[in-house]
Amino acid sequence: MRIDIITVLPELLKSPFEASILKRAIEANLVEIHFHNLRDYTSDKYKSVDDYQFGGGAGMVMLIEPIDKCISALKTERSYDDIIYMTPDGERLNQGIANQLSLKKNIIILCGHYKGVDQRVRDHFITREISIGDYVLSGGELGAAVLCDAVIRLIPGVLGNETSALTDSFQDNLLAPPIYTRPRDYNGWQVPEILFSGDFPKIEKWREDQALIRTRERRPDLMDD
Repeated sequence: MRIDIITVLPELLKSPFEASILKRAIEANLVEIHFHNLRDYTSDKYKSVDDYQFGGGAGMVMLIEPIDKCISALKTERSYDDIIYMTPDGERLNQGIANQLSLKKNIIILCGHYKGVDQRVRDHFITREISIGDYVLSGGELGAAVLCDAVIRLIPGVLGNETSALTDSFQDNLLAPPIYTRPRDYNGWQVPEILFSGDFPKIEKWREDQALIRTRERRPDLMDD
């Protein structure tokens, strides 16, 4: 998979990809991450990427021209499955969306900034709009990092255990069941006996039941989907 990220703040984005699972995925050539500074595609000496909005109002708007130039340049080199715009009013990111995107070959992520982008960008270039939650950030960079993390960990070979991602919370619209490790007894707090039974069908049934209980208690909305 190749992910091209268009941003006005590439330095803000780089660190999440320089450690842990994302770094290992890049080093193993399972994913390519490329950052594109939108200011490199501007046409004035000030490298302007924004301007006042027509009709008045507070907040600056990202210009269409540098975004067009950047996306067009990338599309001359390869085809893209999706061009994603990170925006608070996009569809809310969930595990299903991450699963879908993990199967793509090439995607572009455009990070919004200021008041947002000229609507014509959304009308003519963007194929999907994604939000990481019902709140506003200073820009789309942190949202892009979250999206990349959620997607890249699903690519085969990225995680040490291939089944690990399949048992995460939100797969099958359920939260993950309780998990335990050593010691078996800590300050009198015991690990459930079923986990030591060696009866793996019963253990899996217990986990399924616990996942259902936890989801009903904490996120009943998931069971309505």
